Amino acid sequence: MTEIWEMTASRIAADVRAKRLSAVQVTEAHLDRLAKVNPAINAVVQEFPEEALDAARQIDAAIAKGEDPGPLCGVPVTIKVNVDQKGHATTNGLRLQEALVATEDSPVVSNVRKAGGIIVGRTNTPAFSLRWFTKNDLHGQTLNPRNREITPGGSSGGAAAAVAAGICAIGHGTDIAGSVRYPAYACGLHGLRPTPGRIPASNSSGPDRFIGAQLMAVSGPIARSMPDLEIAFAAMSAPDPRDPWYVPAAQGGADFPRRAALALAPDGMEVTGDVRAALLDGADRLRDAGWTVEEVDCPPMRRAAGINACLWMAETQFGAAEMLAREGEADSQFVFARMSEDAGQVGFRSLMEALQARAGILRQWQLFLSDFPVVLCPVSGELPFDQQLDVSSKAAFARVFEAQLTQRAIPAIGVPALSIATGDANGRPVGVQLVGPRYREDILLAAGGDIEARGRPILVANPEWS
Repeated sequence: MTEIWEMTASRIAADVRAKRLSAVQVTEAHLDRLAKVNPAINAVVQEFPEEALDAARQIDAAIAKGEDPGPLCGVPVTIKVNVDQKGHATTNGLRLQEALVATEDSPVVSNVRKAGGIIVGRTNTPAFSLRWFTKNDLHGQTLNPRNREITPGGSSGGAAAAVAAGICAIGHGTDIAGSVRYPAYACGLHGLRPTPGRIPASNSSGPDRFIGAQLMAVSGPIARSMPDLEIAFAAMSAPDPRDPWYVPAAQGGADFPRRAALALAPDGMEVTGDVRAALLDGADRLRDAGWTVEEVDCPPMRRAAGINACLWMAETQFGAAEMLAREGEADSQFVFARMSEDAGQVGFRSLMEALQARAGILRQWQLFLSDFPVVLCPVSGELPFDQQLDVSSKAAFARVFEAQLTQRAIPAIGVPALSIATGDANGRPVGVQLVGPRYREDILLAAGGDIEARGRPILVANPEWS
């Protein structure tokens, strides 16, 4: 018998809407699961069970009156601690922000509630949401429920660990350099990075971010099935006037050619045999579904990653360097130093040149994606890394940084991307990444569904270590 906490979000929403389950039953089951497994993995770092149950009772009351609560009807969701949720601290993994309690919900949280989602907890992130690993001095380290020896990813590692362990059906994450896509990959899940402007963003607890984050940072869902990503994306992307970058684009678009480009090693990045095998398997699955797949070189990734570094480090060097020093968290300081070395000291001229170069790269990618509406490429050049590998030495950081080339490049290009779990290799999850045209997440979800349908369903992990 399937436990309630093993169900997909789509099934939960259907069962609650049809009164086969109550939202309270579903919420209680997930809160019980949280109490059982979260002590082992430390994915959820802020809990509020009575608040969650009260929200569930409101969903049940709405259904009793004949109302439809929305696409996330009774679905348990977690929210990352770097976005505002009324009454809770927006810590971003920082001791400095432990008492920064939000007075209103961010747009994405408002949209989850309006869609009938039940927020069952808030999830961990590395300090400053700066790493592909999840550990900080305030909340501690998050472990991967599929394998405690490897990273759960970052910066949305808590979100992915919670979804993988059955604490929630949908995890909210944010992504400026892979922070949705990589945790999904590391925890054997699916994760969608939408087009910038798709999901409205605003944190009233702090000042607006600088231009790099305004252009590249997004929220996105992590889930165990492609239909779950679809309903979560639809819910999260409802309009909100607080975000001046919001684009009211349609959820779907015109018909598209079922044609995909296979980029096994974009810009010459090193790719392990296991990653290459996963890409070839993904290509075979697309072909089996009727897609034409051609192995071709894609437009620049490495220059795009350099632009990402310039824009991101301009923001961090200008706006967060003093906070990094005051927080005094050794791991984030090490990573910031390495990233600053890579980007160099960003000044007015380098920032302007990066913005200028970005326009040309976007043009190349838009032209390429008009011929190939899907690009199949690595999520990472390696299988998920050992815990804390990035801060173990300068050489190890350089290895991690290079393996994450596509994670860093795609946000600068301004297009959506989808990380899809396809199985495991040598005891670690593995998957592939799809890239598509702006505002055409529907193409990625369609192709992702074809890949998912030709693999095994994603199961909930049981972290049974002591």
